[in-house]
Amino acid sequence: MRDILIVSPTSEGLGGVASHVGALASRLSAAGFMVDVISSSNTPIIGLKGLKNPSFALTSPLKAWRGRWRVVHAHNIPSATAMRTARAGLKVLTIHGFYSEQVKFLHGKILGGIGSWFERKALSWADVITAVSKNAVEVYRSMGFEVKHIPNAIDLDTLKYIPKRVKTPQVVYVGRFSKEKGVDMLLDASERARELNFVLVGSGPLKPLLSRRAAELPNVTVVGPVPHNEALGYIAGSDVLVLPSRLEGLSTVILEAMALKTPVVASDVGGNRELVEDGVTGLLVKVGDIEGLVEKIARLCNDSKLSARLVEEAYKRVKSEYSWSRVFHEYLKVYGLEGDMRS
Repeated sequence: MRDILIVSPTSEGLGGVASHVGALASRLSAAGFMVDVISSSNTPIIGLKGLKNPSFALTSPLKAWRGRWRVVHAHNIPSATAMRTARAGLKVLTIHGFYSEQVKFLHGKILGGIGSWFERKALSWADVITAVSKNAVEVYRSMGFEVKHIPNAIDLDTLKYIPKRVKTPQVVYVGRFSKEKGVDMLLDASERARELNFVLVGSGPLKPLLSRRAAELPNVTVVGPVPHNEALGYIAGSDVLVLPSRLEGLSTVILEAMALKTPVVASDVGGNRELVEDGVTGLLVKVGDIEGLVEKIARLCNDSKLSARLVEEAYKRVKSEYSWSRVFHEYLKVYGLEGDMRS
């Protein structure tokens, strides 16, 4: 019997879930546990918009039933079918966002209703449910489920990067190019603030649209997907990191910016407001408020004293509350394996 099976639609790339899953798997292996991972990188999926997660939910159980594990740890609702199929002593489900809300936002009320039904079924299959944001904990507890808060995390000692600057002043977005992330609003912001230079790092369904619009905007550079350490370089080399999400869990890229002492402007939504205390660890702006977004980005670019104060407090916060050493031991407690580390 193997120790731990981790199931996640993504385990590689720039996304927060991928970073979280990859780091957790690496730490478990380094601690001497026998770890297997099922993700889209080793499982057939349909690589079309709207079909990636549903196809993963259908194909991942075919791999999960083959073995036996002490613990199966699924990440996000599409992984729950594999969690249910897997033969394991303990089944853990971690929620990184709001599944049914996202389905409704992207695909409409009918599919959102189906997503809500499936979400409740998936949660009922788990022995233990964790969520990366306090907001998600409250929402799922209100639905009648017992949920434990274990946040996203980063390892301050292993961040490797070379600062990368395209232009000055530089405002960077790192993440998925998708509607819920609000990346399209950065192009609207760039049209109103030609003195600011926006660098967009990532990929996703909106990339063709962003690339076409950016071609007409001299202050926008679409970098596309890059290795993680290169993405960190763009964050470290920028004057501001911006995350204008319409929906958000607990953003790893905000944690990375806080660790790299790059000031943050983020939308006042979901897990963003847990990380960014307005005027203390960063600046918040109302969702969709383009004028407010421009004003707060410009304020940080022009006020070095404010930026310095925010980044110092943000660094203290991420170091004390969101370190991997703390979060890793929280997961070991959930697994019941805290005394089983072999290295």
